[in-house]
Amino acid sequence: MVEKSAMATTPEPPIKAASGAPAGTPSASPGGRRATLGACGGGHLVHDGFHDGLLVLLPIWQAAFGLSLTQVGALMTCFSGGLASFQIPAALLAERFGERVVLVVGTAVMALGFAALGAAGGFASLAAILLVAGLASGVQHPLSSSLVARAYRDGGRRMALGTFNFAGDLGKIAFPALGALLIAGVGWPGATAGFGVLGLLAALILYVVLKRCRAGGAEGTKGAESPRADGAQGGGWGITERRGFAVLSAIGAIDLAVRIGFLTFLPFLLLAKGLAVEEVGLVLAMTFAGGAAGKFLCGAVAERIGIVATVIATEVVTGGGLLALPFLPLGAVLVFLPFLGAALNGTSSVLYGTVAEFVTPRRQARAFGLFYTIGVGSGAIAPSLFGLLSDRLGVAATISIIGACALATIPLALALRAALGGPAR
Repeated sequence: MVEKSAMATTPEPPIKAASGAPAGTPSASPGGRRATLGACGGGHLVHDGFHDGLLVLLPIWQAAFGLSLTQVGALMTCFSGGLASFQIPAALLAERFGERVVLVVGTAVMALGFAALGAAGGFASLAAILLVAGLASGVQHPLSSSLVARAYRDGGRRMALGTFNFAGDLGKIAFPALGALLIAGVGWPGATAGFGVLGLLAALILYVVLKRCRAGGAEGTKGAESPRADGAQGGGWGITERRGFAVLSAIGAIDLAVRIGFLTFLPFLLLAKGLAVEEVGLVLAMTFAGGAAGKFLCGAVAERIGIVATVIATEVVTGGGLLALPFLPLGAVLVFLPFLGAALNGTSSVLYGTVAEFVTPRRQARAFGLFYTIGVGSGAIAPSLFGLLSDRLGVAATISIIGACALATIPLALALRAALGGPAR
């Protein structure tokens, strides 16, 4: 569901900082904004693609190294946990060195980590490499979101963040399918090496485009607000509405735990129902394609019926669908998965575009970092927890439990209504 999109497309009023726009901010010209959005969107595509490309590799590693489902979940936790733990440090580093350098270096290190996976000899080495790659990938969400939000600070920010987050969904569609094809053609070590090459190319493109746009340079950190100004507008984190941010973060945490927990063990449910292992990547791509469509669908729905109603609707479909999925035959599962994917991503499409409403512009990197740390941290714990349940109760029972967790967000969605200003939101 982590992943992230805009919920409405209405123009926003210009945001004026006390000391003006920071130096190094992208040009206000449409070309400069679009180039920044394109570069960050491309980086998002690669990072999210690498993350969900792991889902194709997990069953291969289980068979190759004789892993338990608990160990499979722990591998996903290593990557997601590293990603979660480096969100805030990445934002703090960006305040000192600029988003551009931190984002490019993190992308390159993640790529090198994936290239090194082919040399892994078992669970311990896989876990260590995935932890390092996950830490490096932690730069992407807070820094890219901050760059896009700043580039469109004078209007169109929601639509820009929606486009940025949709790019991540394209990665979720492309990389599992690409991974399946590479595994069939050159084996899994060759597939991870191919991912590494693509990641290094992405890092190079990010650097060239962002430098040309003068986006995310270290000089931009020198025009930041003084601590006194920050204190007047939400403190060091820049949070101006603490209750709303807390409720939003809680929904995001449960939402992402459900999404990553389900997707980690979906391949094993499909295999148990008779799907061939080489077809898993394509089915995952179908599910992510439904998720990508759900980003835009739920954004339009939120405009019409409101944020809270949309969150409730997506969580009801997600929870009910996961409760039913283990009891459906394989054919029905394959038909239903794209629709379930739309609901899985639907909540995030509403949540991520709302973060900027609760924070000051100059602290967006920190606030996005905090929000993503909470959400991805929950998503990092989920695979290990649900792996333990799967070893004890079976995959089918665990997926039903995950569905029940999704329904727990509904009371929180009602609490969010007050923070957003009433039933209209």
